[in-house]
Amino acid sequence: MQIQINTDSNIEGTEALAAHVKDVVNNAIGRFSDHITRVEVHLGDENGGKTGPADKRCMLEARMEGRQPTAVTHHAGSVHEAIDGAAVKLKHAIETTVEKREDARRHPGR
Repeated sequence: MQIQINTDSNIEGTEALAAHVKDVVNNAIGRFSDHITRVEVHLGDENGGKTGPADKRCMLEARMEGRQPTAVTHHAGSVHEAIDGAAVKLKHAIETTVEKREDARRHPGR
């Protein structure tokens, strides 16, 4: 599973941030890595240099074999909180997708 990280001009894409993103994504959806070819991470600060209650955004898009991409977005007060929240959402979305696929395999024609 490849993890590609993109930041806007207001978020500094440091090695520490990249390591954090990879750890969080792997912890959340690593068990599905056989089904996922790539995860794209888009980090942004929607208010630029100003602060706001939920101005940091993390959008995660998982590319799964034979399926349309699954994308989620989470807004929070910090980049780390936005990453954590988006990872939880992506985990739930992928669990649902994989469960539906397995259920269809077990019960064809349903």
